[in-house]
Amino acid sequence: MGCTVEVVYDPADTTELTIEYEGRAPWRVREMVVGPKAGSRPALPEHLGASLTDTSRLLEAAETRHQSRKEREAPAVTHRRVQAKEDHV
Repeated sequence: MGCTVEVVYDPADTTELTIEYEGRAPWRVREMVVGPKAGSRPALPEHLGASLTDTSRLLEAAETRHQSRKEREAPAVTHRRVQAKEDHV
């Protein structure tokens, strides 16, 4: 792991490669063929699959946090009413 190797191959036939690494004899590698037992995964149990929901705990927690932040950061004085009265005069 983490070593730099040299890969030697024939561009016309890439099914067999030669790997060279300093201090080791070169070795040949062939194309890996994945058999039928390694190709498919077993199906997930039904309780672990995707399911439709009406709510989200993450969104509910975010909404609660947002509301508490709004209450903490509420301005002490608002000028909305003052400006609205001046506009009508």
